[in-house]
This record gives sequence, structure tokens and C-alpha cells, in this order.
Amino acid sequence: MTEIDIEQENKAIAKEYKELLRISYQTLTAEDKKIIRKAFDVAVDAHKEQRRKSGEAYIFHPIAVAKIVASEIGLGATAIAAALMHDVAEDTDITIAEIEKMFNPKIAQLVDGLTKIAKVKTDQEISMQAENFRKMLLTLNDDVRVILIKLADRLHNMQTMESMVDYKQAKIASETLYIYAPLAHRLGLYNIKSQLEDLGLKYTEPDVYHDILSKLKESRQEQEAYIASISDVLKKALDEEGIEYTLKGRSKSIYSIRRKMLAQGVSFDEVYDKFALRIVYKSNQHDEKFLAWKIYSIVTDHYRPSPSRLRDWISSPKSTGYEALHITVMGPKGRWVEIQVRSERMDEIAEKGYAAHYKYKQGLSEENSLDTWLNLLKEALENSASNAVDFVEDFKLNLYSKEIYVFTPKGEIKSLPKGATSLDFAFSIHSEIGVRTRGTRVNGKLVPLNHVLNSGDQVEVITSANQKPNFHWLDYVTTSRAKNKIKNVLNEDTKKIAEDGKELLTRKLRHLKVTLNETTVNELVNYFHLKTSLDLFYRVGIGTIDNQQLKDFASQKSNTLINFFKKIKRSPSVNQEQIQKNEISKNFDMLVFGSEQDKLDYKLSSCCNPIPGDDVFGFLTINDGIKVHRKDCPNAISLQSNYAYRIITAKWIDSSQEEFKAVLNITGMDTLGLTNELTKVISNQMHVNIQSISLSGDAGIFNGQVTVVVQNNTILKRLIENIKKIDGIDKVTRIHTRN
Repeated sequence: MTEIDIEQENKAIAKEYKELLRISYQTLTAEDKKIIRKAFDVAVDAHKEQRRKSGEAYIFHPIAVAKIVASEIGLGATAIAAALMHDVAEDTDITIAEIEKMFNPKIAQLVDGLTKIAKVKTDQEISMQAENFRKMLLTLNDDVRVILIKLADRLHNMQTMESMVDYKQAKIASETLYIYAPLAHRLGLYNIKSQLEDLGLKYTEPDVYHDILSKLKESRQEQEAYIASISDVLKKALDEEGIEYTLKGRSKSIYSIRRKMLAQGVSFDEVYDKFALRIVYKSNQHDEKFLAWKIYSIVTDHYRPSPSRLRDWISSPKSTGYEALHITVMGPKGRWVEIQVRSERMDEIAEKGYAAHYKYKQGLSEENSLDTWLNLLKEALENSASNAVDFVEDFKLNLYSKEIYVFTPKGEIKSLPKGATSLDFAFSIHSEIGVRTRGTRVNGKLVPLNHVLNSGDQVEVITSANQKPNFHWLDYVTTSRAKNKIKNVLNEDTKKIAEDGKELLTRKLRHLKVTLNETTVNELVNYFHLKTSLDLFYRVGIGTIDNQQLKDFASQKSNTLINFFKKIKRSPSVNQEQIQKNEISKNFDMLVFGSEQDKLDYKLSSCCNPIPGDDVFGFLTINDGIKVHRKDCPNAISLQSNYAYRIITAKWIDSSQEEFKAVLNITGMDTLGLTNELTKVISNQMHVNIQSISLSGDAGIFNGQVTVVVQNNTILKRLIENIKKIDGIDKVTRIHTRN
């Protein structure tokens, strides 16, 4: 670089630093600015020789992360300083001890937590990324700000991924959708969550992302004119009442539009609430609720509301701290519009999460406010001894769930994830109450333990000192707290039964002239398709592995030599026993894999049934060789995030001689001759074979599922378009099938 270039770069760095101080959400004292300046100087010096893949000076990255921490998350000087130095200990010679000497133990602790996340390694046969997530989440026990800075770091990395190779973009984006976006959601950081989701979609399904983006741009002018027509009416009414407010239109995120299209099986044009209106009003805390309902009254004077879609999060705030009134009204031209009503305080909490709380509470410091936040999340981290992938799956399950509000017999309100059962409620009161639960009453009526609760239910738990959980209870609960406690109790019993089972197995095998040693145990675990020796001994202990099954094993073991020669004749990477009638493809030359476009043995995954023409990837399983999944498979994000090192790029080659199964869901109006017309279009016009058909009609509505056999995606798309043209047909969607 020339001297002029270096001088310009230094000016740009200085400008970014000044911007950081200007946009800080917190009021920075002179001492705060001194700490931030010192952290900035340390980071600039430490990273002076480093550059990012894009070619820019590395220091721009920590400054950008600090700006997100300061402005979008709203943290103070301690977190801003740690964000500026978050890569210093990992990438340079400066140590945590030196940072502690230069600053204070709290800043050093935050930088140390961020460094530990970056350096985590595991030698176990589990996902390294899942272990990384577990490590990251467990740092919550030290200081939740570690996670907040990590979220800011991930957001800036997602914003600047253009220069990375495709496979790295897909891996990082999958991780983001899998854990970071749900985590931002749970922390009440909705702006960051939306940005992470949209950027995640941009790199996991770029065609879908750009298609929705272009359609949003095309329809934006029309939508803005529509929102403006409603705004004009409401402005006049609000002004007459003397309410101080700001009113703005808000576009639904690209990711949430995509999610709605998939969940409801609709096209972009059929998603009607792509834009919403937000009314943010001025108020003191005493009058907030009164004014919110006054605005509700004004809105519903002009537009008819949908009673089933009213969301009152002012009376019962979400556990993330979110407060607002959401009203869905019928606007002009018969279109539903969502109107969000928030005070300025509620709006700040919606934007900044709990970081905004202490601003409105007398005598509450940032650390105290963050403790409240931390307590909300710690529960999901209890009993984290399970394997890393299960741990992350359980944690994630409870991050993204919608909430319901139920009452105790005394009228206290409890928040639970949507889908929670009466047994989940018992564990939410206290773990020991959950373990002793004998029965539950909901609204005075005795119900099963797996009864799914609804908002407004009043739940009473009946306990017994003699009650103990059983394995069925794991199917009765959805929350990680309940699952973890049940597993712990069951594990204690399991170990005792397993010890007895091991002795019993030793005696039984002795009669069959088989010695129980490590090799035999491994053979038995594989033979019975189990995961661990504990599973084996437990099943023998409870009697689910009987004498006849053990005799069959001993017989098979004696024929090991014959089996060995049989295996030599088989293809090394294909399990022949599983290539049965359910196998979708008869040959193994339909796909090429990797950059060298190698022809490898593979199987088509039953969770998404890919056919030629679909965008796919290969996943290297432990026992089943390569499984091929569609890129929009429900499991794709989880696989790419947790097991990126097992993902293989895949591309279809000529498939003209092969046929594949696809399942179509068809709905419409049940008119006379519709079934006949449907089969005529599929079989006679398109010459497509119908493998199975299931049709039903109810009160004038036609619903059916048709399994067709096609050669490729092009034919399937043409078939779907032709079916849609039949009079009375409303929707045709291709669905995922599971065996």
C-alpha cells in the first residue's frame, strides 16, 4: 500500500471510532470513553499487520462488532471495550493476564470467554460445532454479555461473507439459522434475529432469497401506497385525541415470508401480511396500558378487527420482556393488516431486549439487569451431561417456541412454550413436584399427563410420595427442564438395572458357550442396533432381550467366517440388506459428488425424497454410506450446521432412464367429476404413472394426496401447473414424506 492509501485508511479507522462513540445507546461518561479509547488503541496495535479476506484492515471488524454491541444491543463501556478486543487474545501475542492488568477483571473475563468459544476442540465422535455451541451456551454461567458480543460478531461476519468460498458460506449460514438466530430471538433482540435469518437464507437458499427480495421490491410501491391510505385515516383520528406518536410501515422479513410460504403451502402473492403498521406512542409508565387500549379503540373504530388474532403482550409480556398490542384488522380491498401498538419504552425493549430495562428502573445497574436475563436462560443449561447434539437440540427447542400463559390454582400466571403439557407445567413449578406427579386437573377436569395446555388454562398438580417417572414420561413432555430431570431420575434406575442385567447376560452367554468380553459386548450392541453397552445390559435386565434372541446371536456368531466371505463380495460402501423394495433408485450412477464430480454409491434420503432436478447435497452417515438430501429438506440446516465436515456437494447427471416418486397434496372445491378430471390430466395428458391416490371430500372441500412416478423435476413442475388449471383446484403442493 502507498503512503496515501495508509493515510486514507487511518482516517477511515478514526472516523469509525468517532461513530462508535456517537451511536452508543448508553450515556458514556468521561471514564467510559477513556476505557473505550484504551481498548481501541490496544486493538489497533494488536491487529496492525492483519487483513481480512476482503483485503481491508482487520481492525474494521472489531470496531463494527463494537458498534453493534453499543447501538443495536445497547450495552455499556465494559462490553464495548471487550468487543473491540474480542479477537486480541486469540489472534495476537497479548494474553488475558495482560488485558486484566491494563483494564480490569470484568473486561478480561469477557475477552477470555470469547477466546474460549473460538478455541474449543473435541476429539469425540460428535459434532465439533455442537460441542462449540454447548461451550458457548455454558459461558452464560459467567456473564451473558459474552453471548451478546458473540452474536454481534456473528452478525458482522454474516454481513461481510461475500469473499468466502460457497461451501464456507453455506456452513456459517446454517450455523446461524440453527442456533444464533433463535438465541437472538430468545434474548429479545428481534432486529438482530431478523437480520441473521435473512442473511442465513441468502447463503443457504440464494435463489429463494433473491426471488422474494425482487418480488418485495416490485410490490413495495403498491404496498407503501396501501399502508399510507390506512395511515392517513389513523393519523387524523390519533391527532384529534391529542396522542403523541410516530407511525411507520414495517416490511416482514424475507425469512419470515419464506417460512409462512412453506408452513401454509402458499405462494408469495398469497402471503397477505407482508407489511405491518407500527404505532409508537409517548407515555409515562402509569398510563401506558390505558393509552394502548385507547389506541386499540381508535383503530377498531375505523377497521374491523379479527378477534382470534388479537395478541395482548402488555397484560402478559413474553418471557423475553417483549410488550406490545398486536391487532389484525380488515383493511381496504378486503386485505388483513397487522397493526402493532407500543409505547416508546416498549419499543426500546423490543429493539434492545433486556439491555433497555434498567434504563427505566431506578437503582438498577446494567449488571443487575443482565442477571435477570441470565436467570431466564440458565434453566435450559441445567443437567447438560447429554451428548452435545442432543443438548443443543433441546436448548434450541425451547429458544424458538411460542408462549402460552396458564394459571396455578391460586391464580398465579406461568409462561410455558406452546405445545407444553400438564406434566411440563408440574416440572415448571418445581422439579420435585414434577417427579412426584400422579395426575393433573385442567380447569377442574382430570386429564392425562400428556394433555396439551392452552393459554388461559388453570392447572392443578396431584402428587404422591410413591410416584416415580417412567420412560413413557419422556414422550409426555416438551420442555428441556422436564426432559433433563426425567432422564436423570431414569438414569439412576437404569444403572442399577443394567448392573443386574450384566450379571444375567454373563450367565446366559456362558450356557451358550460364549464369553462376555469387550469384543462380544460390541458385537451384541451392533447386533441389536443399540448405541451403548449400558443400553444392552439394561434391556437384558428388564427382559426385552430374551433367551431366543441370544441363541440367534450365538448361532450367527458361529457363522462369522461364512459371513466374512459374503461381505467381501459386497460393495464396501453399500449396505445390501437395506437395498430393498423401498429403495427409490435402482442404480448408483445418477449423481456426481465433490469438485472432481466423482461417481459414488449413495442412497436417497426418505425424509425429503429428492428426485433428479432438485438441488441436493450428500451427507456421509456413519453406517449408511452417503445419504442424499434436498437443499430445502427440513433437516438440511441442522445437518449442515452440526456436521459440516460430512457434507459433500452433489449434482445430478443424466437421469432419462430412471423414475422417481413424488407426493402431491391437492385441495379444492369438491365439484362433480373432479376426481375423473384429475386422473385424466395425470395419466392421459401427461402420461405420468399414479402409484397411489387418496382422495376425500368434506362439506364441499376436496382434499387429496397423490403419489406419482416421474423422471425428473421438470416433468413434475409441468404436471403441477396442469393440475392447477383444473376447474375447482385451489392448491397443489409437493410434500416431504417420511418412512
